[in-house]
Amino acid sequence: MGGETKYHPYVKPNRYKKNDPAPRVVPPVGTTVVAQFKSPEGDVCGPPLNLPADVTPEQLALLLNNLLENEDPLPYSFLVDDTEIKTDLHLDIIHGLNRSTEDQITILYRPQAIFRVRAVTRCSASLTGHTEAILSVCFSPDGTQLATGSGDTTVRIWDLTTETPQFTLEGHKNWVQIVAWSPDCEILASGSMDNTIRLWNPKTGKAMGEPLRAHSQVITSIAWEPMHANASCNRFASASRDGTVRIWDATLRKVLLTLAGHTAPVMSVKWGGEGLIYSGSRDKTIKVWDAITGKLVRTLEGHAHWVNHLTLSTDFILRTGPHDHTGKRFATKEEAHAAALARYAAATHDGARKERLASCSDDFTIFLWEPSTGKKSLTRMTGHQQPVTHLSFSPDGATLASASFDKSVKLWDGLSGTFLTTLRGHVGAVFQVCWSSDSRQVLSGSRDSTLKTWDVKNRKLRHELPGHADEVYSVDWSPAGDRVASGGKDRVLKIWRH
Repeated sequence: MGGETKYHPYVKPNRYKKNDPAPRVVPPVGTTVVAQFKSPEGDVCGPPLNLPADVTPEQLALLLNNLLENEDPLPYSFLVDDTEIKTDLHLDIIHGLNRSTEDQITILYRPQAIFRVRAVTRCSASLTGHTEAILSVCFSPDGTQLATGSGDTTVRIWDLTTETPQFTLEGHKNWVQIVAWSPDCEILASGSMDNTIRLWNPKTGKAMGEPLRAHSQVITSIAWEPMHANASCNRFASASRDGTVRIWDATLRKVLLTLAGHTAPVMSVKWGGEGLIYSGSRDKTIKVWDAITGKLVRTLEGHAHWVNHLTLSTDFILRTGPHDHTGKRFATKEEAHAAALARYAAATHDGARKERLASCSDDFTIFLWEPSTGKKSLTRMTGHQQPVTHLSFSPDGATLASASFDKSVKLWDGLSGTFLTTLRGHVGAVFQVCWSSDSRQVLSGSRDSTLKTWDVKNRKLRHELPGHADEVYSVDWSPAGDRVASGGKDRVLKIWRH
């Protein structure tokens, strides 16, 4: 036998060059597996099928589109036990997870965005004007304008067509920590350390009346009622270090309801799609409120330290309302409202998929909740070694990204909370994360002065974006997908493009 190489019967030697890192494991000819498709909501699709063991994701997509009777084929990803089928079923699952071909396998399918967002690779504009740190950057829901809030007490609006300054909004007497657009893009709200909220007309740059005073301490968070729930787009909620959340009518310029009950500063507020408002506080709790009556529905408990941030699985669809990747404009409010309703219904499968809430804390953990149905958490997610400062659901709700002082970004399954991967590369605390509108890339901004984009499917660094001279406090990816904005300690607003 000397000198002769023995091959395992599963390995075909002639298909590989000598310098290949490892031979690919292939099943014996004719090997089949019994498998059944299952939707993200848990519904089975079609009968169990006898599939070739080496069936590819492309072949699975053809089969599934056929089963679902999709007139226009849609792209899907396929998972078994939270492991994605990237090459073929045998390599990734049978061999990769050590599963038997005798077992029936359940294949979870997930729809993917039909469009693709191109990676941002270069800085297209470095815009000066702010004289202190930029604390908040936020694109308008339709992606045509960008607002920034700064430690210099001003809000600035930037023209994205020319990537130049458009308006400087002056009036606050202290740092502006938050800027938030109404869903119809008609009003920009800003919240400040001067304890006031101001409303601005983003088309003219003019203040809409006097500052709104009701809170006795710093404004920490602002959330507008989504367009599908209110075509007028005139109500919003504000959270403050004074421990309250207030619901405002922007037209009447007055407080409609005060949500009191927290015993410490409220750091994050979200206005959900199911008629509920969520508030996360330094009293370690999250409270769920009825948006119409202001009554407390339930309190979510579990965190052992401050709650820093909240995110909803519906965040992207609530933020963008009627606006999708096509850039379509609407002639009337009614038309926009109808489009927002249709997009929300599609995103939630006509209510079959309940809104999920994730919370992160200084206790290093994340909790996943289904707050409309009960106060028990779905799961507690551990792994970060330092406070978790920020988190964000992907636009399709399938993945959750978290940012931490431990210098890492972690990805979690958005339905089960299962840990997926740690994205390492930053050498300083990660302050914020945001997503591309096709859910395929996540972006992080850090104390180390860089932004990084990560490929979610391959779980690898896509691009490093250096250029800031100091800490990056705030990042946002345009809903249109074409631009990223970042701001921080160096006072420079940077726009990044493909």
